[in-house]
Amino acid sequence: MPTVIGHHDITKDSKHWLGSPKRKELFGSLGITNIRTFVDPQNPKRVAVMMDVPDMDKMAALMQTKAAADAMAHDGVVPESLVILVEEKG
Repeated sequence: MPTVIGHHDITKDSKHWLGSPKRKELFGSLGITNIRTFVDPQNPKRVAVMMDVPDMDKMAALMQTKAAADAMAHDGVVPESLVILVEEKG
């Protein structure tokens, strides 16, 4: 199960983003676990999540849905700033 990091900018304050239940609601439905959140201390409008993803294809499909768009809007995610990194074992 790969670990994934998604980093992006937000338009709302980081307290709102950190407190939102939307991540666990959305990603939990796919069995994604160990969701951890990060905030850039130099720029609190830049944030990241790290999580363990059992099925990358399902996650990619989920990210194209209205539910994902609605969750990102609720959390203040700037969609065009989203970068997803996938753990690679060397």
